[in-house]
Amino acid sequence: MSLALATLIHEWRRYQAAVIALAFSGVLILSLFGLITGLVRSITATLDRSRADLIIMPPKVESVFGPTAIELPSRIAPQIYLSPDVRDLSPWEMSGATWRNIPGPGEAQRQVFVLVAMVDPVPNAVTLPRDFGQATMTALQTPLSAVVDRSGLSVLGVQVGDMAIVNGQTIVVRGAVEGYANVQSPQVFVSRDSMIRLGLMTRGDKTGPLLVRLENPAAAVRARDALNARANGSYRAWLPGDLAKANEKAFMEEQIVGIVLGFSFILSVLIGLGITSQTLRGAIASNIREFASLRALGVSMSALRGVVLELSFWVGVAGLIATAGLMAGVLGLARVTNVTMAVSPPFVALIAGLLMLIAMVSGFLSLGALARSQPAELLR
Repeated sequence: MSLALATLIHEWRRYQAAVIALAFSGVLILSLFGLITGLVRSITATLDRSRADLIIMPPKVESVFGPTAIELPSRIAPQIYLSPDVRDLSPWEMSGATWRNIPGPGEAQRQVFVLVAMVDPVPNAVTLPRDFGQATMTALQTPLSAVVDRSGLSVLGVQVGDMAIVNGQTIVVRGAVEGYANVQSPQVFVSRDSMIRLGLMTRGDKTGPLLVRLENPAAAVRARDALNARANGSYRAWLPGDLAKANEKAFMEEQIVGIVLGFSFILSVLIGLGITSQTLRGAIASNIREFASLRALGVSMSALRGVVLELSFWVGVAGLIATAGLMAGVLGLARVTNVTMAVSPPFVALIAGLLMLIAMVSGFLSLGALARSQPAELLR
């Protein structure tokens, strides 16, 4: 066992503040980005979990978020069907609406803005989310029926079997699903027929995005490129994964979201760097006599600097372990409270590297405390 690791284990209380500072910096960044990403994915969950291999969008639309309406001319669908790669396609719709429950005696009236998403409740429909079972399909086959996420029942003021009013039409909540929690606007799933009856479908010669299923899903990249090559600027084909990333990027770049994320990121880095560097500097200063003894035994100053930097490395490792433990607790709490959080492995690796960088920079900043590690210190 190295001297640096032995020092950290034996005198862990002196380095506890640095480890905690690193852990909380990491958890703050991961939690905030996880909440934002989870919010985006909760809004686009129906689209992301559809059976589509390609998604046809307007040519100038870069994501489902933005001021531009996601509408395509109806004539686009037959053009897409001409491709030999296409097996099936279907328009998809999502629209905002006002939800009002029908309260019973002594119950409160709820008026909530909801996102109404359309699905085709038939087996293997391209718009049907992969995790919708037979019971959910059966529930949606009755006209003016709805299915909601179980976490949204209390927000909407209903239970399965209750009635509510959407756009002046009375609907019946015939089922509940899980995994579509949305802390911003509860999602309501209805059939295509119900969407039309509610007046929420795109009208005229326009249609919503087209979800496309291919004869060979493994050839999705080639099919996308072929469709885009003959689009003539009238549409753009996306891979579902690429569109999901574009949605997250667009939402992150919203002005207020970007300011909040940027400020939180900078603040977390400064707090982690400040506390960690001061903790390491204080720990080294408190052990200055031990370092002076090593100098008296002939250990060079460069070797002592190496010990300090290695000590900083092990503090960073301990911070990563603490971050993992705290983050697991945060994700568990989010799951229990039906708050969607999504943290991708590449982003986790990026933050892990950032925390190690903070630990090493803190070590460099604390090297100045070694200047007092002269053998003469032992005579004081």
